[in-house]
Amino acid sequence: MNIRLYNARIYDPCKKEQIMRGEVRIQDDKIFSVIREGDEPDEGFVPDREIDCAGNLLMRGFNDAHTHSAMTFLRSLADDKPTPAWLREDVFPVEARLTDDDIAAFQKIAIMEYVSGGICSVMDMYLRPDVTAEVFSSAGMRAVIVSGLNDFTSSTSQMEDEYKRLNFYHPLISYKMGIHAEYTCSEGLLREVSGLVKQYGASFYCHLSETLSETRECFEKTGMTPFEYLDSLGLFEHGGGIYHGVHLTSDEIRLLAEKNVSVVINSASNCKLASGIAPLKELTDAGVNIGIGTDGPASNNSLDMFREMYLTSVLCKIRESDAACLDAVSILDMAVSGSAVCMGFDDPCVIAPGNRADIIMIDMHKPNMQPENNIIKNIVYSGNPENVIMTMVAGKILYRNGEYFLGFDPEEVYSDCEARLKALTGN
Repeated sequence: MNIRLYNARIYDPCKKEQIMRGEVRIQDDKIFSVIREGDEPDEGFVPDREIDCAGNLLMRGFNDAHTHSAMTFLRSLADDKPTPAWLREDVFPVEARLTDDDIAAFQKIAIMEYVSGGICSVMDMYLRPDVTAEVFSSAGMRAVIVSGLNDFTSSTSQMEDEYKRLNFYHPLISYKMGIHAEYTCSEGLLREVSGLVKQYGASFYCHLSETLSETRECFEKTGMTPFEYLDSLGLFEHGGGIYHGVHLTSDEIRLLAEKNVSVVINSASNCKLASGIAPLKELTDAGVNIGIGTDGPASNNSLDMFREMYLTSVLCKIRESDAACLDAVSILDMAVSGSAVCMGFDDPCVIAPGNRADIIMIDMHKPNMQPENNIIKNIVYSGNPENVIMTMVAGKILYRNGEYFLGFDPEEVYSDCEARLKALTGN
């Protein structure tokens, strides 16, 4: 479908004039052209649909570089506990009872929250990746699926099979090799995974250095920090990413940069679980690529990239005792382009001809966007999901003005999930 988005303001961080007035033309899943106000329109483009943006802002959508979508079933169910007890007592036992249909149902709630908050793609780690691939592709949303392999679930042979199949499953779906975490995997399993990483030249992903106890236990066991240990096994030979990265040493940060490994910051989750504050400035100073992720609804509990951007910024300022540390443009870039790099996207995350039509519209007529002293700072420091009035993925509008276009009825999903949750928990 050809879609014309006119009377818009358009954000392009790569240009000197970062915000211009004009229109964006979409052809199928790509951006066909960007026309500055007053310029002659291109010939040969006939729109099937025209949308007056009423002076609102168009920008590339957020890329949530770490989440566990199906964990919406744990939202506000397992809270206010130390991380080890939270996992052992609340998360793992209920997860063991989940069916494929349960996972699919709970993921639909997450997808609605993503698109209504301007998130166009996610990097999702959870059980049964085939279910994730089906649910997200059917809804029209982009997903990078990461293996959560550990000693208790799945196997390296299953991960290899998923890697070969799901990378060709659907244009909106891709798959990355990974593990849940160092502390849930034996050395034998890690060496098997390393063999696959080397065989396929694959990037590798995992939770890492999230808690102080995790890093201490790894050092006591191996004589190395978590990243040094996994790197010594060859797991990061082809780059990849780590989630959280709260308790990293200077040597690890240097290695991360050398190995081209991204760090995904999960500020809300790190605060809620009292994990700590990631060394963001030291990471950026070393040249490490930074993405931003919400983490799952059990540990956040919100899938809100506006809140993540705000917390990522202010926590860095607190840690460094420097209110000038990392400006809003840098933070927004992490939530869009930095996350995209971590997720393996080769598309520059700007609104430009030939790039993906993953676009959101920000309502500039809300009080929290006024006055317009600096639009980007408004988005990072005062924005919230209510400012998102349209989310488009691959040229298809999935959300607009409070209405979802995902192929399922929201109220039916809510009712279904309530019934499933009662069956799972007995409450």
